[in-house]
Amino acid sequence: MYGYDSYMAIGDSFTEGLNDELPDGSMRGWADRLAEVLAAGRPEFRYANLALRGKMLAEIMDEQVPVALEMKPDLVTLCAGGNDIIVPGADVDAVAARFEAGVAELRAAGIPVVIFNGPDTKQLSVMHVLRGKVGIYNAHLWAIADRHGAKMVDLWAMAPLHDRRAWSDDRLHFTPEAHRRIALRAAEVLGIPVESDWREPWPASDEPSTWITSRRSDLEWTKLHLLPWIRRQLRGESMGDGLSPKHSELTPLLPVELRQDANAS
Repeated sequence: MYGYDSYMAIGDSFTEGLNDELPDGSMRGWADRLAEVLAAGRPEFRYANLALRGKMLAEIMDEQVPVALEMKPDLVTLCAGGNDIIVPGADVDAVAARFEAGVAELRAAGIPVVIFNGPDTKQLSVMHVLRGKVGIYNAHLWAIADRHGAKMVDLWAMAPLHDRRAWSDDRLHFTPEAHRRIALRAAEVLGIPVESDWREPWPASDEPSTWITSRRSDLEWTKLHLLPWIRRQLRGESMGDGLSPKHSELTPLLPVELRQDANAS
């Protein structure tokens, strides 16, 4: 209907859909939501999502991009590098160069590509220290999109993502409502009409405009989320170890209710 009969999403946990959890425990996420918009109920529409939590850029480029090049979908969305740049001492310029190589391959194959920049972490306690690195990476991504004719979903400029309710307790992944808004924004970038507006203000809240977290909450977050992540990095482990992509091949997109039944069976 909109010129896309097939769509493949590649990336890490953001594209896999953490923490947009369905009742059966599977993840939906913005990419599934965007696929639903693109499908518009058409049984011939095909969708794949190769994204997996914890994946580093090199893994995404070596494992997922070649699959996209082989299958040649009508659309690829790519978000990667976030897990790399948060590592202390990471060379953001080198990460961006590797990212660009993947985009160049996809575009050289004639595949339309949509990329995502990083969200603004200014309001996130502790995580705000990454704001400078994210900003530098984003500048590279804008240049990459311009050089290769890719479309950009600008997460940094999405004001609704500056609200605490957009973020999960781990301060790394988005809530279901944020995933919904990101899918709407991606559809807008693709020129696809949708019924809802991602800019719609959040309901009134007593939450202060500047997020205030206590030292205790920061310590709890460090114990529950930061230290386990550091241990995994030191051991060379990943959250995705032993897991498989949820939609590894281009197949017809089932309604979300049927996908839950299929996951449960």
